[in-house]
Amino acid sequence: MRFKELFDNYKIGSKIIIGLVMSCAFSAQAASNLHTQELMQQLGILQQELVNLERGKVVSFQVTENDKKELAAGVAIFISSAPAEVVEFLRNKGMISVDTEIISQSLISPQTTLSSFKELNFKLGDKDEADLLIAKPGDTFNLSAQEFKTLQTIKSEHPDLITEAYRKILFGRWQGYHRKGLKGIATYDRGAGRVSDPGKELRTAILSNKVLSKHFPELYQAWLNYPVIMPANAEERFFLINRQVENRSTAVLLHRIISTEKTGGIILSRQFYVGHSYNSNQFIIGCLPYRNGSLVFYTNRTFTDQVTGFGSGLKHSIGREQMRHRMEKHLTNIKNALK
Repeated sequence: MRFKELFDNYKIGSKIIIGLVMSCAFSAQAASNLHTQELMQQLGILQQELVNLERGKVVSFQVTENDKKELAAGVAIFISSAPAEVVEFLRNKGMISVDTEIISQSLISPQTTLSSFKELNFKLGDKDEADLLIAKPGDTFNLSAQEFKTLQTIKSEHPDLITEAYRKILFGRWQGYHRKGLKGIATYDRGAGRVSDPGKELRTAILSNKVLSKHFPELYQAWLNYPVIMPANAEERFFLINRQVENRSTAVLLHRIISTEKTGGIILSRQFYVGHSYNSNQFIIGCLPYRNGSLVFYTNRTFTDQVTGFGSGLKHSIGREQMRHRMEKHLTNIKNALK
């Protein structure tokens, strides 16, 4: 079933927060633990789930969806490693180390040119190479009206020419986002006058994160209004990722920010272009001191046209459950890697 395959194969997300020390009357550890408990209540983690957390189990919490195309979920886990170790692991290894559907990952330099972009590790699937030659607006590929026109100018079936044309499209997508942020993301032409707007979707995702806006206003504003100067404790990177989605290799352009605090860290990830199957994605991972280790929170928001229309409620329910299952595996893989 195409819908189920989709949610077995991609990850998704949004809404995590790192806490500040609440009072000088407590030790740093006590204050951190106090805030962590308050945060769990704010996110909706039930009191009875605390036992499961301390046993090392993954627990889930609800994340409100604010768009008919949106799927959202949250999970958390206790890991015996310190927050700095968890953040450093994800900084150095990335999600490719815990996400088995990622085939390859290439770092995009902010100074990249079209020539250097062509050197990044990326390959179209054989079927996509053929299908791109006859591609037209619809649901098979995520492309703008202009991008479809560009592909229609290709006269040869030679794979290198098709891949080269698609690389130019990817570079244009990255350049548009790098220069103008969410406003620079072109819409996807679905045909018959219909479009999907990943820039608008991602704006919805970040505006939904009220806790982040309250506790980390500078980081929130930078994430919302990119490109702007990042907060002093934040670093950003861009990636071109090949991943397996619905048994097809697809390109993903990703923007990641890692912000570190004295008591923890937060990782923001935004998929501002996806080749097919879903429209856009944002996930956030937060690490807080808790007891003798870390509480790691993971929220995910994905936008997809496949959960709209007839049976939307059932589609959302299935998709949300599949998403949560994959997120639980990611956290378990992080925990096992840090043992």
